[in-house]
Amino acid sequence: MESFNFKHRVDELVSKVDQLEQKGHEIDSFFSSTNKKQTDTSKGNSTLKDKDKEKHVPSIKKLQQDASRREAAAQKRMQDLIRQFGPILRQMTQHKWAWPFMQPVDVEGLGLNDYYEIIDKPMDFNTIKNQIEANDGTGYKHVREACADVRLVFKNAMKYNDERSDVHVMAKTLLEKFEEKWLQFLPRVGEEETRREEEEAEARLAMQFAQEAVHAKMARDLSNELDEVDVHLEELREMVVKKCRKMSTEEKRNLGIALTKLSPDDLRRALDIVAQTNPNFQANADEVDLDIDAQSESTLWRLNFFVRDALEVQSKNSESMDGDENPNNKRKRELCDAIASVSKKKTKKPT
Repeated sequence: MESFNFKHRVDELVSKVDQLEQKGHEIDSFFSSTNKKQTDTSKGNSTLKDKDKEKHVPSIKKLQQDASRREAAAQKRMQDLIRQFGPILRQMTQHKWAWPFMQPVDVEGLGLNDYYEIIDKPMDFNTIKNQIEANDGTGYKHVREACADVRLVFKNAMKYNDERSDVHVMAKTLLEKFEEKWLQFLPRVGEEETRREEEEAEARLAMQFAQEAVHAKMARDLSNELDEVDVHLEELREMVVKKCRKMSTEEKRNLGIALTKLSPDDLRRALDIVAQTNPNFQANADEVDLDIDAQSESTLWRLNFFVRDALEVQSKNSESMDGDENPNNKRKRELCDAIASVSKKKTKKPT
């Protein structure tokens, strides 16, 4: 029953660490994908620590609400601008040469059998007027769309009719007059577009700061959760140390022989295991003297499990998913390693 409880706690820690890893990957992915230029700018302008920054950064939900209000205001300003474009259209329609362009071309009545082969998108002043005055959301979204359609009226006429024809000359003349009026109107358009670009840039920067603050908090929470895992690992380590039976002389001798059969990389890892619980042991020295009898029981059993698995992999001469490379087994082994290694982070209590 006690062994079952221990295994259950290890499995819980495995699941917990998996969740923390996913959080860590999410945090790392966010900060890695942050645009370098924006990051450099924010670093250069920021004098607040993460905790202080969170107090000054609006929530993401509030920023989204602000974005909706800002978009609605921008659309209203653009609709006002489109209505201001209306007088320009009226001036064009009141010209004595505007009559051929007031209504859609009567293709059938005029017998223009090739019209749709030449003209891709027919356009006329009445259609433009209806688009400007539409209140059901089907009208123009930007004043430049209205401008483009006025130009299209004249360009269609110039494209379909011979340049010596009256309609071609009338269209060309009216287009020139329209361009003059549009040039006078253009500063208002540019002012609104600049304002919208600035608002969107500020909103993007505010959203970036908000997301950074959220992920910074996630990173701190993750650190706290990892500290909790360390506490649980320490508790499990104490349980393991108390339950470890003493390794027999024969088992120690076999362990020493097995160590000599390890590959250089595995031998280095084995020595690192010893160094984790023995600060005076120099695992990276040119000559290493490992006294098996001087090691703690928990270290000996960790070595024993590690050597057994390493030699099994070597004997198969492949990365078998049933052995050391199995993700679940590997994770549990790493946790068992961590159980014994946590103590090296702690201050030794006086006896």
